[in-house]
Amino acid sequence: MPRRIDHYLQSLVHEDKFEFYEVVRDFADAEVAPHVLKWERDHVLLPESVIAQMGEIGLFGLPIKEEYGGQGGDMTDLVLMGLALGYHSHSAAITPGAAISLGAKPLQLCGTEEQKKEHLPDLAAGKRMFVFGLSEPGRGSDAANPEVTAKKKGNAWVIQGEKCWSTNARWASHVIVHALTDPDGPNGRRSTCFIVPMDAKGVFYQEMSGKKVWEQSSTGQIMFDAVEVPESAVLGEVNDGFKVMVTTLNGGRLFIGALALSSLAFALDKTRRYAEERIQFDDQPIGRFQRVQDVIIDMDVALERNLTWLMHCSKRFDENKLDREQAAKVKMDSSRVASELLPLAMEVCGGVACLDEFGLIRHLNDLFVTRVGEGSNFALKDLIVRPLRRD
Repeated sequence: MPRRIDHYLQSLVHEDKFEFYEVVRDFADAEVAPHVLKWERDHVLLPESVIAQMGEIGLFGLPIKEEYGGQGGDMTDLVLMGLALGYHSHSAAITPGAAISLGAKPLQLCGTEEQKKEHLPDLAAGKRMFVFGLSEPGRGSDAANPEVTAKKKGNAWVIQGEKCWSTNARWASHVIVHALTDPDGPNGRRSTCFIVPMDAKGVFYQEMSGKKVWEQSSTGQIMFDAVEVPESAVLGEVNDGFKVMVTTLNGGRLFIGALALSSLAFALDKTRRYAEERIQFDDQPIGRFQRVQDVIIDMDVALERNLTWLMHCSKRFDENKLDREQAAKVKMDSSRVASELLPLAMEVCGGVACLDEFGLIRHLNDLFVTRVGEGSNFALKDLIVRPLRRD
């Protein structure tokens, strides 16, 4: 039974982009799908051999300009990658996804030419990986006012504090640290971003334990104990870290929306296939029942609607025309509708849906992250409502 998502994407993107999607989809079918259950049961992170293969087919250099060794792709390509990899595993998708949208992207958008030449070629080749140090133990949705500080010391900066929920921390070569640099400055002009090597003196990393979502993705705590970095480590302008953060998260929210829809696409295919194969009551498939059909139809409608919306927003991002509210809306709604429909899909499938080998329980767990990642849906509503309150 062909994937329903493929049917919609073929009409939503150009032929060359759909061909790229097919390449990543086939890679995921061959290198992720057959192994993801064993990874889960063995409680291991995504193997470095798989990450290396992703680098070999150019996924880490996807949106990086060709002059820096990348593929010269755009946000639409990144979203398509998320849809293709996330269908089987959010963990597999977020590894290159975060490395690009939260690591390489802020460097591309805000870095100096010297910083780009120093880092982008190795990032594109998968030889380096940047992690974005944003979340903190005492700062969740209030990311604009970090507790991590950076204080000027001669021609250097000294960074102190702790970041958490840092995706890809295990494999990162550098961390982009969002730190408070002017506590008395105006709102939005208090922080600065710094590029810090993970092997710098005073940097300590620890993998966060007990996580039951995105289990094959590295999620770490990164501590900074009087870490000294030069002026050249500043990413963007001093006290302009909020701008770097906002620019970064806009694209990241589209990718998170893609992950939510990849789960919905998987659930739709799994449920409609099961509904035709499960024989009950007079030796007929349960797919003939209207209640079962209602769930499948609702998933199909939601997938087509939100895919169309997501691709439109991706195009707007590539044209530098996407408003913050638009990115927040599509991320919020995609994660919400997928989270609401997936339990109904499991109910249609019955007890078998609780088994890890069936796949739906993995997506049910992982969808939680799409509701809180790149800004929780509750916090994003505050952002979304602002234009509705203006005179």
